[in-house]
Amino acid sequence: MTIPELEQWFKSVELPAAPLYLNPATKINDVNYFLESHFSPLRDTPITSINQPLLDRLLAFKLLIESNL
Repeated sequence: MTIPELEQWFKSVELPAAPLYLNPATKINDVNYFLESHFSPLRDTPITSINQPLLDRLLAFKLLIESNL
């Protein structure tokens, strides 16, 4: 899945209400801010070891949403 496809996927689903935990160490207080702060660097720079964690968290969030549908 490409970054634009992933971004479109998030636009097409109902986002859960915050606050929520992505994992025991990651609390999302503002879902829209979380998405924008993760997609913004990924739009500007291809996947590198520096921004790989951003993609990993987005994919984990997608999995969390899918598991609750």
